[in-house]
Amino acid sequence: MANPVVAIVGRPNVGKSTLFNRLLKKRQAIVDAREGITRDRVYGEVEWLEQKFTFIDTGGYIPEDIDIFNAAVRRQAQAAIAEAQLIILLVDGRDAPTSSDVALAQFVRESGKPHLLVVNKCDSLKHDELVNQFYELGLEEIQPISALNGRFTGDLLERVTNLLTKQRPLISEQTDDYLRLAIVGMPNVGKSSLANALLQDEKTIVTPIAGTTRDAVDSTLKWYGKAIVLTDTAGLRKKSKVKDSIEYYSVVRTERALDRSHVALVLIDAAKGFSTHDRAIVNMVIEKKRGLVLVVNKWDLIEKDSDTMGNFTAEISSQFKALENYPILYISALTRQRVSKIIEVADQVFSNWQRKISTRELNNFLKSAVAATKPPAVRGKVINLNYITQVNYAPPIFAVFCNYPKLIPMNYQRYLENQLRRRFDWEGVPLKLSFRKK
Repeated sequence: MANPVVAIVGRPNVGKSTLFNRLLKKRQAIVDAREGITRDRVYGEVEWLEQKFTFIDTGGYIPEDIDIFNAAVRRQAQAAIAEAQLIILLVDGRDAPTSSDVALAQFVRESGKPHLLVVNKCDSLKHDELVNQFYELGLEEIQPISALNGRFTGDLLERVTNLLTKQRPLISEQTDDYLRLAIVGMPNVGKSSLANALLQDEKTIVTPIAGTTRDAVDSTLKWYGKAIVLTDTAGLRKKSKVKDSIEYYSVVRTERALDRSHVALVLIDAAKGFSTHDRAIVNMVIEKKRGLVLVVNKWDLIEKDSDTMGNFTAEISSQFKALENYPILYISALTRQRVSKIIEVADQVFSNWQRKISTRELNNFLKSAVAATKPPAVRGKVINLNYITQVNYAPPIFAVFCNYPKLIPMNYQRYLENQLRRRFDWEGVPLKLSFRKK
């Protein structure tokens, strides 16, 4: 059984993301004094007394539409409530109940689900009486806390556990072999649209405005019985164009999401082509030794003939020759053209990324590769490659033992890598060959 799901909802700026980070004991959701920073549902795992919960942080709930995001944020909060087994309605103890608090309380009651009214910003004993003004919302279970300093958050988790135990026994799911798949790319290339198409659910907000996604948003999907964690990330701009702290932390979270992923889907815009910044993002994924699938989105907008796809692939390869070793898919997240192919290809790349090759097979390979092309003599030294073994997998790293490791020419290193790829089919995976003294 999966972890019980707990949704944190409330109007803007009551401290939802601060509470979320406090419970997770890390800065996973972006926190800022400005309203409306969180927009999508952000997921995180909390463990309390050997029991694991999945908490959802949501955007600030505003009953009326003020701008393009309000309706979308509201739908995200409603979706979190529908998904959750328990709802935490967070209010600001320093303010009297507002119309938004009243509307949300009504919505929580109508859901029929277990719920807690949590009064935030009760930072000390003298503030605890602030809870009394919220009884008018008609929710009986009330808990004062301070998300900022952690006061009573243990009591909150205790009450969450007790309420959920009444519903069912709490059992956590342990998954060790699932695929973590991150969607990365420049702003407005369609990352959230692709995430929603893969999930077949509007889990992340999509608007024509670049930078809509700010957090790295995790979702889980099942594919032929396999669990896959899909992470939609904020758009990666050039560093010179990152203008404020919110955008800076969005980029930091994207890089962290990439660090904990196994395979990255690097999304590019077909109409704009493969840019120098797309190249920089691809390079970052390869340097982090993650599996990589290049996904060309908005292919439905391109006028095509029989050679269009081949010419586009050739143009990408001419700009970044290493991409010849990585799969390239042409899709439309909007029309869902070829979207179903993505998970199949990513799963194969994941298998390649985890593969272990026996030392015997590797040394048979090295013998045939050297027999076909010997390493050139350098500075009058004859180079002997004696032995190869795989010293790491996920990502794969190989140690090659020889007499003069520092003299191996770069073009011969590339030759060995290319031969290794052809022999064992490492498509989509960065390889590292470490040359060492015998």
